[in-house]
Amino acid sequence: MRVFIADKFEQFGLDELKRIGCDVLYEPGKKGPDLVQALANAKADVLVVRSTKVTAETLDAVPGLSAVIRAGAGVDTIDVSAASSRGVLVANCPGMNAVAVAELTFALILCLDRRVPDAVAQLRAGQWNKAEFSKAAGLKGRSIGLIGLGPIGRAVAQRANAFEMTVLGWSRSLADGAPVLPGIRLCRSAHDVVAYSDVVSVHLASTPDTRGFCDKDFFEAMKPGAYFINTSRGDIVDADALANAIRKKGLRAGLDVYASEPAQAQAEFHDPLFGLDGVVYGTPHIAASTEQAQIAIAAETVRLIRVYNETGRVENCVNLSPASTSSRMLLVRHHNRPGVLAHVLGHISDAGINVEDMTNAILRDGQTAIARIHLAAAPKASLLEAIRKGNENVIAVSLVTPPTT
Repeated sequence: MRVFIADKFEQFGLDELKRIGCDVLYEPGKKGPDLVQALANAKADVLVVRSTKVTAETLDAVPGLSAVIRAGAGVDTIDVSAASSRGVLVANCPGMNAVAVAELTFALILCLDRRVPDAVAQLRAGQWNKAEFSKAAGLKGRSIGLIGLGPIGRAVAQRANAFEMTVLGWSRSLADGAPVLPGIRLCRSAHDVVAYSDVVSVHLASTPDTRGFCDKDFFEAMKPGAYFINTSRGDIVDADALANAIRKKGLRAGLDVYASEPAQAQAEFHDPLFGLDGVVYGTPHIAASTEQAQIAIAAETVRLIRVYNETGRVENCVNLSPASTSSRMLLVRHHNRPGVLAHVLGHISDAGINVEDMTNAILRDGQTAIARIHLAAAPKASLLEAIRKGNENVIAVSLVTPPTT
């Protein structure tokens, strides 16, 4: 298997990929046309990226490409729709950077509370201003609200518990009252969380449903003077609404991500939020950038490629449809002989019925098997009879359908 890695990757990961028999092409830093040309020359099976954007043009450069793996959690830098239309699987490494992001989240919270960057700047300028920087609320006994309770949100909750904070949380995938982790109080809505929180930290993936999630109503629901942290994605926040809340409600903001970020590692950057009167601190999208996180991500990337190489299965795949929910399932018990499934599928194809999902399990004796075939439409009785009688190795055929009500 040929693997093309387009971004910086841990050396131990490169060594491990070679050890398991992969042909590794490591060309970090190539962008745009240079990347497209390099991919076209490489004829890779798997593309590994971190910050590199994967567009339809990128995918077209390698017709034989079968999988793209994001060495990180989000896949917003990959045109997943274009990949799906070309039959390319897209996978990621969720949760591997959770500790690193949670650590930076708390670094930002502590900076907002103690105004560490401003104190350091004044000390470096030769000013001793203990009177100003002695003013801090402290974290013990205060409440933190988590919007999103995936691996990162839960990692933040664990650290908040260590600071003896009250942890409130909301997730789109969890019902009110469902157990998540000890020390998290689930709320019915995001607005319920922010209304009662001294600190609000956002941990949502960037999707069409979450873009602009933190809007005017969101910030109006927050307490005056509360702290707002975003280490997820910039487009989740309405920047104008946040700016108004900073001006009118005295919110303090700690940001690692922005709606518009430079593509290069070093570039000029200007954001109106940093010109506001108020406490606004930021870092340049570095939340996941610790050695611990990068080693964990590299190890998970290697694992995904190894499993794919050995089994043909891509784990953590984000663009596979969920398992078929079709209740029309054809059960075919048969002798384990060549041509049986071809016989069954040929009849289904001739009838114009699409197969949505299929498994074929071999029994322990190795002589018989059972095929479970989920169908988009119910076959006629005559088709079942043709399948049953058309091949001597078919033992029995039955159709599972929902009960009529």
